[in-house]
Amino acid sequence: MTPQKIREIFLRFQKANPRPTTELIYQNPFELLVSVILSAQATDISVNKATKKLFAVANTPEKILELGEAKLKEYVKTIGLFNTKAANIIKACRILVEKYHSEVPNHREGLEELPGVGRKTANVILNTCFGQPMIAVDTHIFRVANRIGLANGKTPRAVEDELLKVIPPEFIHNAHHWLILLGRYTCIARKPRCPTCVIRDLCEFKHKTTVIIIGKEKAHNQVSKAVR
Repeated sequence: MTPQKIREIFLRFQKANPRPTTELIYQNPFELLVSVILSAQATDISVNKATKKLFAVANTPEKILELGEAKLKEYVKTIGLFNTKAANIIKACRILVEKYHSEVPNHREGLEELPGVGRKTANVILNTCFGQPMIAVDTHIFRVANRIGLANGKTPRAVEDELLKVIPPEFIHNAHHWLILLGRYTCIARKPRCPTCVIRDLCEFKHKTTVIIIGKEKAHNQVSKAVR
């Protein structure tokens, strides 16, 4: 994909959504940290439902520790892998209290030291809370980047490194959110909604879906199965 095409893609994203952000609901870096830990293999909607009640009673490391692991599980039990996630959150809170004065660190080393926090979660925090030019490659971004020809890679890290190389610097900060939203609502896994996509003429996906209009009815004709 040429640099000119890449720039046009992100100009269109910018025009359509000038200030993209995460769909997780949070009020401070600690709340986002907890939400992102909980969001692994879970939807943002399910996380927001759980944290709405949790953060009303405990939204600091000290309050979470005071709540305790057993009670924390009661708040997050609707989320997949809640036992492991609750245990990791408790351990992370202890480290934050003992080592970081209850503040979420603004550097990768400190974040990845926390249980339940890997590179992807650290990138989300660094990007969203601290404005650092990071791209957290989740399943959506991994699929979209490879599918549309923006960045090819067999691993999330390979895709991340390539995206950081090819995306113009002025778009890096928001690129993370634009690509996630594209993958979540338009460039979906099984049947991408190409006819409604703002970059449909720029995308290099060979098996785009098209729309055939018959009278007042719209019939979707899938040219080929979309790459998952």
